[in-house]
Amino acid sequence: MQDVQEFRKASYDIDPIYTKRWSPRSFLNKSVPEDVLHSIFEAARWAPSAANIQPWRFIIARTEEDRKKFLDFMFDGNAIWCDKAPVLVAVVSKTVSEFTKGYNPSHAFDTGTAWGYLALEAARKGLASHAMGGFHKDKAKEILNIPEDYTVHAIIAVGYRGDKQTLPEKFQDREQPSNRNEIEMFISEGAFEEKL
Repeated sequence: MQDVQEFRKASYDIDPIYTKRWSPRSFLNKSVPEDVLHSIFEAARWAPSAANIQPWRFIIARTEEDRKKFLDFMFDGNAIWCDKAPVLVAVVSKTVSEFTKGYNPSHAFDTGTAWGYLALEAARKGLASHAMGGFHKDKAKEILNIPEDYTVHAIIAVGYRGDKQTLPEKFQDREQPSNRNEIEMFISEGAFEEKL
């Protein structure tokens, strides 16, 4: 397997975990020990949350039966590779709160932060994680019995990274870390400035 540093180099001094984390599609047929799996959710637990509401919820599929349920609502382009992942996780958030007396405007922001913490801890533990938006949300809500006042944001494949040769050919060339825009492309000072 190729080294991440062949594809990514930070322009400023940061912890290497940020460039180490990427989203592969190839997974080993190897289960994730429960204590290791729970450690990534422990990291998510400590994400910041507006008014400490903590709207995030995670639905885990580890058994063959549960993973098949998830595959039933995945788009074909994702199902073709994520079926090898030993763990699939639905990222869900509660959209209402007693604190806000109705709609919680930060539910998605906070839940995205929790996913970020989870992804970084997964990388620290030697796990691969790949979040996917390519699934039928209404069908996922129905199959997973998600109440109306919750929304499902993504499905995450989690496991140990496998060899790209196990992927369908169309994914093999893409099985490498992607680079990112330099910070000058997304920060502006004093007022918004669109960057190309």
